[in-house]
Amino acid sequence: MSTFVLLTITGLGLGAMYFLIASGLSLIYGLMGVLNFAHGAFLTVGAYATWWTSTHVGGGPGTKLLVGAIVGLAVGALLAALVELVLIRPLYERHIEQVLVTVGLALVLSALVEAIWGFDARQFPVPDWLIDTTTIFGANIPNDRFLEIATAVLVFLGLTAFLRYTRYGLIVRAGVENRAMVTALGIDVRKSFTLVFAIGGLAAALAGVLSGVYFGAVDPGRGTSLLIFAFIVVVIGGFGSIGGTAIAAVVVGLVQQYANYYASSGLGDLAVVLLLALVLLARPGGLAPKVAH
Repeated sequence: MSTFVLLTITGLGLGAMYFLIASGLSLIYGLMGVLNFAHGAFLTVGAYATWWTSTHVGGGPGTKLLVGAIVGLAVGALLAALVELVLIRPLYERHIEQVLVTVGLALVLSALVEAIWGFDARQFPVPDWLIDTTTIFGANIPNDRFLEIATAVLVFLGLTAFLRYTRYGLIVRAGVENRAMVTALGIDVRKSFTLVFAIGGLAAALAGVLSGVYFGAVDPGRGTSLLIFAFIVVVIGGFGSIGGTAIAAVVVGLVQQYANYYASSGLGDLAVVLLLALVLLARPGGLAPKVAH
């Protein structure tokens, strides 16, 4: 029983990280039609910005992590907004060029990180209270798992509220449906699209911070490895559906953990790929293939 509880909560924590990066992918594609292969680089840059800042500020590990996380989130959001303004905005409706540009940008940013900080993993500042465990039904659960789950829930609620109840959220949704009509009303849809890209970058950077806490370190390949599973989550959940993405992230995280333990270590990735194949055969559009409303 204790093992099952540990695997379940750990799987939910892993699924929370998948959701954070996949939510940005789903939001950007669902609302703007941009398939951003540089999204994992936003995660890596945000994580390294957090780590670098934490090594240059005083205080305990908690203070270092908090200050570093604020800087990392800001860097992720600003980088995403800059990418939209400079590289993506001229390429709307040119999807092949978008893919080529974002793939190239991902390679450039990864190479830049490696050139500056090398290939070795960097130790992340993790407070003792996150390393400590809480006992639930006999299972000793690291406290960072609860932080990751709670953060993902808050982000899900925040994104849903943004799209449903805020002026910019309504403008973005209206712009997706009929951009010419919204522009004719004197509303600059481009600013809203930049905001959406920035939110996606912030969510990716947040995933980078939490991945550093989860694994205890950050390395140049972290964004790429997590991006692969994020794309699987988005495809299973349905492009553009925040709700579907959340459900898919939970399922993928749990399947990966259960398969690694109950089947064989390393089979978790294979189980996730098989799950993807089954979903595509049964529901080619994913669980909920529509923009979140």
